Amino acid sequence: MNSSPGFVTVVLLMLGQTHGDSVTQMEGPVTLSEGESLTINCTYSTTVSPTLFWYVQYPGEGPQLLLKAFRDKEKGSHKGFEATYDGKSKSFHLEKASVQASDSAVYYCAASDTVTGTAGGAERKL
Repeated sequence: MNSSPGFVTVVLLMLGQTHGDSVTQMEGPVTLSEGESLTINCTYSTTVSPTLFWYVQYPGEGPQLLLKAFRDKEKGSHKGFEATYDGKSKSFHLEKASVQASDSAVYYCAASDTVTGTAGGAERKL
């Protein structure tokens, strides 16, 4: 992926849903300057409380687990990114206080229903 130095671009692609469960993100493409804060919204709709994940895929590499949370109010954090599992609003928004060009990647939000094994997801390119 080619990107101008000093800028980070975010693009949304919806992956769909399985067995009525889904993970969605509503924003379109976003370009940020280095040093700006980032929030990627992620909401889920499942019949039971899922395990929530954020994956990152850097150019030329496979997806890697960035962070996860198993229960309501649990916070996941890694490499300056963090997300808090909010069971009331059914959200797991990814945040970073100051993005860098090295953060340019595809970001995937995913939910896993550990009871039935169904999963849904969404991805964004940053």
